[in-house]
Amino acid sequence: MKKVFILICFCGFNLIVSAQTKALPQLGKSPIKDVIGALTLDEKVKICVGMGFHIDGVPAGMLPPSDPEDDKIPAKVKGASGRLHGIERLNIPSLTVTDGPAGVNFLTDFSGTRTATAIPNGTLIASSWDTALQRKVGGIIGIEAKEYGIDIILAPALNIHRNPLGGRNFEYYSEDPLLSGSTAAAMANGIQSKNVGVSFKHFAANNSESNRMTLNTIVSERALREIYLRNFEYAVKKGNPWTVMSSYNLINGTYTSETYGLLTTILRKEWGFKGFVMSDWFGGKEAGAQIKAGNDLLMPGNLQQRDAIKKAIADGKLSVEQLDLCVRRILRIVLRSNTFKKYPYSNNPPLKQNAALSRKAATEGMVLLKNEGNTLPLSKSSSLALFGNASYDIIAGGTGSGDVKRAYTISFVDGAKNAGYKLNESIASTYQEYIKADKAKQPAPSMMSLFMPHLTKEMAVESELITKSAETSDVVILTIGRNAGEGADRKVENDFNLSEAEMTTLKTISSAYHAKNKKVVVVINAGGVIEVASWRDYADAILLAWQPGMEGGNAIADVISGAVNPSGKLTTTFPMSYDDVPSAKTFPGKELQARPAGVPINPMSGVPSEISYDDDVFVGYRHYATNNVKTAYEFGYGLSYTTFSYSDLKLSAPNFDKSITATVTVKNTGKVAGKEIVELYLSAPAKNLQKPSEELKSYAKTNLLKPNQSQTITFKLHASDLASWNTKSGGWVAEAGTYTVKVGASSLNIKQTKEFKLGAELKLK
Repeated sequence: MKKVFILICFCGFNLIVSAQTKALPQLGKSPIKDVIGALTLDEKVKICVGMGFHIDGVPAGMLPPSDPEDDKIPAKVKGASGRLHGIERLNIPSLTVTDGPAGVNFLTDFSGTRTATAIPNGTLIASSWDTALQRKVGGIIGIEAKEYGIDIILAPALNIHRNPLGGRNFEYYSEDPLLSGSTAAAMANGIQSKNVGVSFKHFAANNSESNRMTLNTIVSERALREIYLRNFEYAVKKGNPWTVMSSYNLINGTYTSETYGLLTTILRKEWGFKGFVMSDWFGGKEAGAQIKAGNDLLMPGNLQQRDAIKKAIADGKLSVEQLDLCVRRILRIVLRSNTFKKYPYSNNPPLKQNAALSRKAATEGMVLLKNEGNTLPLSKSSSLALFGNASYDIIAGGTGSGDVKRAYTISFVDGAKNAGYKLNESIASTYQEYIKADKAKQPAPSMMSLFMPHLTKEMAVESELITKSAETSDVVILTIGRNAGEGADRKVENDFNLSEAEMTTLKTISSAYHAKNKKVVVVINAGGVIEVASWRDYADAILLAWQPGMEGGNAIADVISGAVNPSGKLTTTFPMSYDDVPSAKTFPGKELQARPAGVPINPMSGVPSEISYDDDVFVGYRHYATNNVKTAYEFGYGLSYTTFSYSDLKLSAPNFDKSITATVTVKNTGKVAGKEIVELYLSAPAKNLQKPSEELKSYAKTNLLKPNQSQTITFKLHASDLASWNTKSGGWVAEAGTYTVKVGASSLNIKQTKEFKLGAELKLK
């Protein structure tokens, strides 16, 4: 009898436990509010704080402590940038996020065998001005992330090229907010078409790397609205990102990740953003203030932040309801993820197919800056002498989180060989031996090498070698290489400007080859703008190859051979000199206290600093055009192997009413097929506000037009395209008066103009 009683009690206990287990809400089956209601406070905090970040080779104590229990949980994707907490009992899985802007980046997996496609750098992608292509390139990142088990890619990066020395300009797209935002939206649409989320970064006004975690950006509301937020507004509205990443810097005294007006009022209430906001890695200061502002997820996360959030609640500085709102927004995205849907990722993405698309994208964004006497394209029968380290050790992309671990990199010398060119082997072997010897001295890759990479010093070239090559080679090509990356900004000397050794080599090459009536070609393999005005006359042709990704050498060969007609145009201005840059006097900001003697610069910290955006809305071409400052190559500039004519610009009405349509016909008037980028600028009345003389408001790239073939391009302008931010009224206002539509091949090369009128001032809601 006693045994029966014990059995009945045991069965009853199991029924109670079973009933309690069944009663627990499950994410995906129960309303989110019920799931949140079942979470403990500790679990809610966990969801809003990442699982930590471990880096081989970084001394203990350098990074904030993570939870030892979290450390015991094996990472789903080794080398990924971060993980979100899962709550197994409520069917909430852990999501994986990783960089980056130029392809999937296994940031800390230095010994692993997985590789990804290294696409061209962001500025090159934008220089194609082709949103359809950009969407396809985004698909490369999306499918590889999906097949590697990654849920969210920490990209695209779309901050403005405010100054050419910006260390991460290579990741970013343009000095213009429309071009930046539209490119980011296209990339995002491609990535998210594979059900992998994006994280637009870095929100906002993050335009320099020096003291990036302590830098206070002092900027007017108008400049913020028209330049440094406008790009994100375009991207959010057109790209519908799953997440947005707040930036490291402060804006007008407050960290962006702690600014309610930025993350909630503008991003969510004004723009309609529906996803969640995450911090940049270790960004911000007060965890409770970040959650309260609407920074839903703190990454990569640590125990101190979890304790700080609970303390903020206990002290009444943060409510549980505010925490719940952040949890809700995160769980909505979790529901959409491939991990939640249990997608059986293969660890075998279509890398070969993606590499071919990366090569095509690289050719579409290269910019032909000069081509005297139709130097390019070069006949396949030409024998080439290749000078410059980067001819043999191409810089595929920038450094830091925007780098990519790739299976191979096609150098220019290999690309030229693949295209069938005969090369000067004596020069090639001299460079290759020099570079090989230098690399043999370098330590194994580590986390610190991502931030402070080694670049082989440019080889000094003996004049005799140059003179001898001019006797045997038909054409000389000098490649000028530049790299940059996360944690530091570039310098003027020996970076923006050519070094003395580079200038000497170029002059010697030019003299030797021109003496024999042979052509000199320069290829610029750089992530950002360099000075060209002082040396461009030494070259007959200049091709801006940017940082063209893993297939870069093949792509350069495609363009110089004429297999692809270059159609890229500049998304950022090349000034005559650095002193002409409107932000030159204030970049990268001033340090407010002395840096301790002997302490190296740490990319993850810095001393308190500030930078004043004195150029206001006059960034890039807005400054040069308005103030008639001569440039080396203006915004929107780029040559082709063919020519185009513009005709028959028409407006749908003489007066603006809600919208107006412009049409223009573009014809290929040359001898080879080509594509033309058509740019529409608008000049607005400036009675009440000082305004740039013109601003880009729309653009389009034609189809591949055969000789004598035409295409009619249609643009539509809306009220928002006419408006400027009026700080006094706190809104967007279009002034009454005459507006001029300018359509052309660059910001200076305007082909057709038409005017329309706005009868009365228009205030936008």
